[in-house]
Amino acid sequence: MTKTRTALVTGAGQGIGLEICRQLAAEGLDVILTSRDEKVGRAAAEKLDVDYDRLDVTKSGDIAALAADLRRDGRVVDILVNNAAVSLDGFDSEVVQKTLAANFFGALAATEGLLPLIPDGGTIVMVSSGMAELHAYSPAIRARFADPQLSAKKLVALVNEFVAAVAAGNHTAKGWPSSAYRVSKAALVALTRVLARDLAPRHIRVNAACPGWVRTRMGGKSAPRRVEEGAASIVLAALIDDASTGGFFRDGKPAAWE
Repeated sequence: MTKTRTALVTGAGQGIGLEICRQLAAEGLDVILTSRDEKVGRAAAEKLDVDYDRLDVTKSGDIAALAADLRRDGRVVDILVNNAAVSLDGFDSEVVQKTLAANFFGALAATEGLLPLIPDGGTIVMVSSGMAELHAYSPAIRARFADPQLSAKKLVALVNEFVAAVAAGNHTAKGWPSSAYRVSKAALVALTRVLARDLAPRHIRVNAACPGWVRTRMGGKSAPRRVEEGAASIVLAALIDDASTGGFFRDGKPAAWE
């Protein structure tokens, strides 16, 4: 008898994350829905008849507690979908720090914290965006993001350079765009490539996927795609059954990045 796989989705109390959980459950997976807001998350999980755990990816204590709970219950995470993200109005140092804390550093921390529970041959999906494309950066920064030898440590340093440049008021002169969200999603694709290379010995597939511009609270009412379409793009990456790793996909097809 084939063992049922378990998928854990971050930031899944509503919107795309919630729909990803619904679609994965419909595919027969055991789903763990996580969210920062416990009341909203538990209600969503009950409606879908899936499991719930509280998780704020910006808090190391939450990640450690979740990992401990799963380990205690003897559970593994066959598929990790890093969906938790924010899109904040305005552009200043505070917006930059909060955006990167959730969208990039949160995904990195959640992946590192849950990695011991991901079995060899598992799957990690980073929910990125079409805004991840590198055309908005100077050639020098583009080259650093796309460097095939980039390490997680060097990527974190690069992202922190952006934070420092915004604080100093010279980010534009240094070749950065005035969008924390854009930088966070570019960094997420770069992280995908780094992790894909580092986790290759364990045959863990790591891919990024773009849901497109979706009609959610974050995407707004004028977005052209239904939430079901956006989530399906992510689910395709989560259920990939070949050896593809280190890629950036939309609707199951390679998407532009460099």
